[in-house]
Amino acid sequence: MSQERVEVIVVGAGPAGVAAALTLARAGVEVVVLERGAYPGAKNVMGGILYRQPTEELVPGFWREAPLERAIVEQRYLLLTDEDALGVTYRTPAFGQPPYNAFSVLRAEWDRWFAQQAENAGALLATGVTVEDVLWEDGRIVGVRAGEQGELYADVVILADGANSLLAQKAGLAREWRPEEQALVAKELLRLSETEIERRFGVPPGQGVAIEAFGASTGGLLGYGFLYTNRDTVSVGTGALLSDLITHEVNVSDLLDRFKRHPAIAPLLEGAELVEYSAHLIPEGGWRALPTLFTDGALVVGDAAGFVNPLSREGSNFAMISGKLAAETILEARAAGDFSAFALSRYWQKLEESFILSDLETIRNVTPFVHQRPYLLREYPEALARAFQHYLTVDGTPKAQKYRAIVRELMRDVRPTRLLRDVLAGVFQLAR
Repeated sequence: MSQERVEVIVVGAGPAGVAAALTLARAGVEVVVLERGAYPGAKNVMGGILYRQPTEELVPGFWREAPLERAIVEQRYLLLTDEDALGVTYRTPAFGQPPYNAFSVLRAEWDRWFAQQAENAGALLATGVTVEDVLWEDGRIVGVRAGEQGELYADVVILADGANSLLAQKAGLAREWRPEEQALVAKELLRLSETEIERRFGVPPGQGVAIEAFGASTGGLLGYGFLYTNRDTVSVGTGALLSDLITHEVNVSDLLDRFKRHPAIAPLLEGAELVEYSAHLIPEGGWRALPTLFTDGALVVGDAAGFVNPLSREGSNFAMISGKLAAETILEARAAGDFSAFALSRYWQKLEESFILSDLETIRNVTPFVHQRPYLLREYPEALARAFQHYLTVDGTPKAQKYRAIVRELMRDVRPTRLLRDVLAGVFQLAR
């Protein structure tokens, strides 16, 4: 590969990088994707939910042939104490039929299929290639250095090398992310038969359930546990801010084991066989930690740019659409013959016009708000659980007397003055 040249280099064959390569290749651009794994998806980890609409922008009707696991028809949110669970569930048959809403996927299978679409369009995929640095010439990025493979030059380099992007740092576009800006997630893939999954989760063949659990799922730390049904496996995991794990000296694998043993979760996993374990850093600095996204000859996309919405567990859609917008920016720059930072700044405009920057700005205060109030995920769930247990216990106590007792307990446990301060702070801090 020494001294060779292409029009565009994409570093990383995750959803963002492949989306960019696919869009460019379809437009006739000579693009090469460099992936350090043995195949796309070999080193990629995510919970496992893929959204239809953003994916269909890139591959219309993909759901007819892509390696999907189950259409997600039910979403459950759980608030856990050590033993109790309070929950909200939404389920609709509409999500189980075309055009669908979301699917569970396995990254090793999905990423390979998605990358194949880019190759079919004309992109060149090179696996087992570790990009060590970007190349500079006259103050602009002109290519990459990839160890024994040598140097590869291009008009534009797209940095899609994932969370904690070392290349974005070497390019001077990003600083090293701080522990409070990253979550560490541990995930297991557990084998269960298709029929057993359908029985336990109450779904017909081909349909599935997504569960997110807060509170005791992470020992009260800011984060959540998840469980997603695949065809004949379940993806289960939990994660929390890296800074909290360090401060409280908690091992994320221990959090996962504890989550799996919870009375609301354990029956769903009983007898399941471990297939795979993985751990991964997820960028959660959001709006406040965005790197510089463009420079002369380079753009940053996906996790490398910090495009993740942890509140609604969205990441793959941010990645793919950011890759698509980066590619569209390059096509405009190519037509003008100008790959300067000024020309590539159109990428930021496109991001502003999309949902990506809008969503990140909307949730920019959520993490600091909750992090400053750890009792929200500890004391409040316990108080609510006690109130519900008291209310649902039939013990001969007159209801009027029971209601008064519940109110007294809530006033004691929740502390009205603090609750009022939290509500007011939430209104002003989260809305501004």
